[in-house]
Amino acid sequence: MARRRGPMLSLLLLALLSAGLLVGWRWLRAHPEHDPFAPFDLAQPLGWATHRKLVGLAGEDEACFAVFDRAGERYARRPAVGAGQCRASQRMILAGNRLVPSMRPANAAPGCAVTAALALWTRDVVQPAAQDHFGQKVVGLENLGSYNCRKIAGRQAQSEHSTANAIDISAFILADGTRVALRADWDDRGAKGAFLHAVRDRSCGLFSTLLSPDYNRAHADHFHLDMAARTAGWTVCR
Repeated sequence: MARRRGPMLSLLLLALLSAGLLVGWRWLRAHPEHDPFAPFDLAQPLGWATHRKLVGLAGEDEACFAVFDRAGERYARRPAVGAGQCRASQRMILAGNRLVPSMRPANAAPGCAVTAALALWTRDVVQPAAQDHFGQKVVGLENLGSYNCRKIAGRQAQSEHSTANAIDISAFILADGTRVALRADWDDRGAKGAFLHAVRDRSCGLFSTLLSPDYNRAHADHFHLDMAARTAGWTVCR
């Protein structure tokens, strides 16, 4: 009798494992935002695999632009600039403000992967926070630029700005014209300060790097957002 239990137990465990794998596979099929092997789609909600997919798009120009093509979004692809460590080949400007509030100035042209991240950021972070704290939408994003061939301040490593794989956001413009600026309002004890901190905190894990005024003086007037590729996919949010 004891000899029979061994094979039977093994078969039972194998059946349970197979059933579990089937359930897991079906769940991933229904939730592609958590599946690292499922194609990225702008309509997907944020998931466990979102950051990994966005980082992957930063190194795949045509695959990244295809994301916007499949979504039927119009954009202007800007010419590649620079060379070597400073070559930026994914620069783009979205047409209209359906995905991302109007950029001010409008010619920032961040990389495709950063633009995709900004679209999710707008939908799932910025606009919900604006509704929570002001009861209205953000209609404009003031920025300090995207492409800049340079080293990281105080370090020898190349900045993600060198490939337009980053953008610096300095202020948010609300539908009623109210301006919420990092330099002026980060320490505000009312709705403006609460909104800015909520945006920072809710953004952790979406971008590879998010640096705020809490990080250092160099970021006193903006959020630095980038899609850097790092070993094991770790992110920075400060």
